[in-house]
Amino acid sequence: MTRIKTTLILTLFALTMVAQEKLFTLEDLNFGGTNFHNMQPKNMWLTWWGDQLIQTDVEECYTIDVKTGKKKLLFTLDDINKWADSDDSVRYVRHLMNATFPYPNLPIVSVGNRHAVIHVDFKKHEVVWQDSISGQEANDWSPQSKATAYVEDCQLYVADGQGHKHQLTTDGSREIVYGQSVHRDEFGISKGTFWSPDGQRLAFYRMDQSMVTDYPQVDIQPDTELSPAKMEPDKYPMAGGKTHVVTIGVFDLQTQKTIYLQTPATNVEPTALEQTCYFTNIAWSPDSKHIYLQELNRDQNDCRLVSYDATTGKREYQLCRETSDKYVEPLHPIQFLPWNSNLFIMQSQKDGYNHLYLYNIKGEEVKQLTKGPWVVLDVVGFNQKAKSIIIAANKEHPLHRRLYSVSVADGQMKALEKVDGVHRAELSPSGNYLIDRYSTPTRPRVIDIISIHNAQLTIHNLLEAEDPWAGYEQPIFECGSIHAADGVTELFYRMVKPYNFNPEKKYPTVVYVYGGPHAHNVEASWHWGSRSWETYMAQKGYIVFILDNRGSENRGRDFEQATFRQLGQVEMQDQMEGVKYLKSLPYVDADRIGIHGWSYGGYMTISLMTNYPDVFKVGVAGGPVIDWHFYEVMYGERYMDTPQQNPDGYAKTSLISKAGDLKGKLQIITGYNDRTVVPQHCLSFLKACIEAGTQPDFFAYPGEEHNMRGHASVHLHERITQYFEDYLK
Repeated sequence: MTRIKTTLILTLFALTMVAQEKLFTLEDLNFGGTNFHNMQPKNMWLTWWGDQLIQTDVEECYTIDVKTGKKKLLFTLDDINKWADSDDSVRYVRHLMNATFPYPNLPIVSVGNRHAVIHVDFKKHEVVWQDSISGQEANDWSPQSKATAYVEDCQLYVADGQGHKHQLTTDGSREIVYGQSVHRDEFGISKGTFWSPDGQRLAFYRMDQSMVTDYPQVDIQPDTELSPAKMEPDKYPMAGGKTHVVTIGVFDLQTQKTIYLQTPATNVEPTALEQTCYFTNIAWSPDSKHIYLQELNRDQNDCRLVSYDATTGKREYQLCRETSDKYVEPLHPIQFLPWNSNLFIMQSQKDGYNHLYLYNIKGEEVKQLTKGPWVVLDVVGFNQKAKSIIIAANKEHPLHRRLYSVSVADGQMKALEKVDGVHRAELSPSGNYLIDRYSTPTRPRVIDIISIHNAQLTIHNLLEAEDPWAGYEQPIFECGSIHAADGVTELFYRMVKPYNFNPEKKYPTVVYVYGGPHAHNVEASWHWGSRSWETYMAQKGYIVFILDNRGSENRGRDFEQATFRQLGQVEMQDQMEGVKYLKSLPYVDADRIGIHGWSYGGYMTISLMTNYPDVFKVGVAGGPVIDWHFYEVMYGERYMDTPQQNPDGYAKTSLISKAGDLKGKLQIITGYNDRTVVPQHCLSFLKACIEAGTQPDFFAYPGEEHNMRGHASVHLHERITQYFEDYLK
């Protein structure tokens, strides 16, 4: 395949060199805009019923032959509502787009509305089950027992398959939280309840955050516009401070009793910070008798995989342990092989890149299944017939996301598709068929069905989306690479130029930056992963430049951990290499360089403007971190250690002391109720600027959190754009 070279620029031009008439607006480009939906590539809503491919739409549901692509009507929305008709009016279903087929061998479709989830037998034409508690918090349903776990008024409940409700807790409150995500969604945690494979036991998180400091958020419109504002405090554990204590309960449907796992945190005193332990990646054994956890110490440099008896809560044994002189970050539960309950796969970066390892239940490493200077991005599932694992990885190139099968027997890898780009897959339950959704820099969306159970792959195309931007003045999207500040590491960039770009002119240029962990901006998807705001800015006559510096994701452990204990420093060095490259281009106006970023990118924006005040004329920093003292324990201490352990690092990376170095025009924007990067950050910087005599601008969105929602996002991006129009052009 053709690889991206440092000196090679792959350019995607507009569909025609003839000038077009249509120009974009933010209503077209921005999420929340009135025409945004129409500007997206055509899509299909697909799901699996066993190995039968199903297409769902608003009013109709079809089967699709995976060999020919031929569609056949299965049922309609009117059919479902007719079959569900009864005195119970809550059964009225409004659309079929979210329909699922929970049982591969039964003709059952699960559909829902605002009040209930209904199971309809579409062969017998009747409702066979209804869950009347749908809509509660943390709703988690088990297909095996038909029991549902949910949270109501801070208490955890289970409704069994017959509709009988069991209250599991009585002391739930804003300080004692049950059945919901813990550790502020770090370590791959996204929920708080976990059903056993047989549906008879429920593991759940209990989080005591009574010792965590309240951050004083304010609700300015509690009832009506004329009501006084009221306090709406948020539990926010800041770096170096007290954090919550988590334990794990297990409810047994048969005995209707709850036990708690005897984890290291069970008897921890809330003030014993050094004993704090994070529990993540809960997994069940195939026989539903054991629970596996990854237990991480507060320093986040010692991670242990431990098993527990799910019936007694007794700690059984440690299967494996991973340590680091920087940090270990467990993100994925172990996964047992469907054909062998004594073997499981585990993901780890212990050799420098995220790879798959095969272990037995004694904790013995059987073998490393994948290896090389590339990253396993996702485990899609298993093919039982071939005894293989289906994965997504960037094996061919860091900007690509390709699909492979990995043989458990010998580790041999086989590519499952033939096109460079960014692929995302949905596997049928048997693992025989794959929905492959992908895009390339020149193709907005493609959907293929791949048969992977035969020696010869069979690929059938379902959709090749047309360019939804056809007829508009489209910018020029380019991708290339430069070296990092270390002179060795390759970094990838995207550049967006005006549709009528003239290399003889000099253009104002805006650097868009994120730069932090667990994110990347440049990839081989449509338009090289470009954000639509970049198109809007290019249309207005700017060049936009985006560089993924060291510290960003999907490039391996050392690439990511280069920023350890000094967030922002290495990133700035790399971004300045990008600026050096920009200044070497004859069409970039070196006197008109701006910068914009949000969240970590807001931190990078102010960092660059204050550390290199003569380079950046204008900046817009959204939701910026200002001082890592004010950021949350789990994320902040992973990358910076505690303030007590790393005082010099916290002092060096704080922007409060840099307020007096600001020269250019800077606008700071925040959600007034930001619960991720709390307002104390930007307010502290503003106070420091007042004391130093510098003059940033400031704008807040009342009622908004870390990201602007709905149409407020259009307003936000117009404001960002106008600031550059006013001061950079």
